[in-house]
Amino acid sequence: MTIIELQNELRETLREAALDHFGVTLDGIATEVPPRTDLGDVAFPAAFELAKLIKTATGEKSNPRAIAETLKARLEAIPEVERVEIAGPGYLNVLFDRAAFLASNASCNLLPDRIDASAPKVCVEHTSVNPNKAAHVGHLRNSVLGDTFQRILTATGKRVEIQNYIDNTGVQVADVVVGFVYLEGKDLEAIRALDGELRSAGKTFD
Repeated sequence: MTIIELQNELRETLREAALDHFGVTLDGIATEVPPRTDLGDVAFPAAFELAKLIKTATGEKSNPRAIAETLKARLEAIPEVERVEIAGPGYLNVLFDRAAFLASNASCNLLPDRIDASAPKVCVEHTSVNPNKAAHVGHLRNSVLGDTFQRILTATGKRVEIQNYIDNTGVQVADVVVGFVYLEGKDLEAIRALDGELRSAGKTFD
């Protein structure tokens, strides 16, 4: 179950509760993001809308907070919901049970069973570390980002090709040798001496 699927289940539960307990149909259920994460993962102002519908249908006024109490019990019956808190005059703040949510996703395959040969093909090129320089944490970041994009695209049914370009060190070394020998007029011993001088001066080139 994805977050979107869980939110859809929450909305459907609210619709069923509205019909079962109050006899009205609740459509277009809005969701909001609480101002702080400790207040919940998602908030529903459904109790206010339901109070308006009840008044329209029966002419009687209803307390949104009392309505929220009824809706709260139905939402808390969902396994992936840890708890529901009523805030202010009737907001329903829902906090997900992350352990249950992860457990339900760990037991299911989120990737498609097979990739359609006619599906769009996407090329993802990542990492491509330059062998002439030292690897660093930035290369690891690019590897993680590239692998993440590949997994997301595969999960959406795309045919994904991964490419990792390895630089040709030989060509660059040959360019340097040509420069030293033909432009600078240095032989092998002179090049070694230059390297020693630079190292003694504390200068190295990555």
